[in-house]
Amino acid sequence: MSLKITQTKSIISEKQNQRDTLRSLGLKKIGQTVVREDTKANRGYVRAVAHLVEVEEIDA
Repeated sequence: MSLKITQTKSIISEKQNQRDTLRSLGLKKIGQTVVREDTKANRGYVRAVAHLVEVEEIDA
């Protein structure tokens, strides 16, 4: 199983650790989508920036 993560909001006025988390997920701009493996680490990253992203579970 994988996670399809799409950035939906801007990182302007967000804390530096949240900006770094989005970059580590591979997201740079609004509307960009990445597919990541469904691991505990990636779930933690998503939880930290849940207000900035939209997540879907996909079978890949």
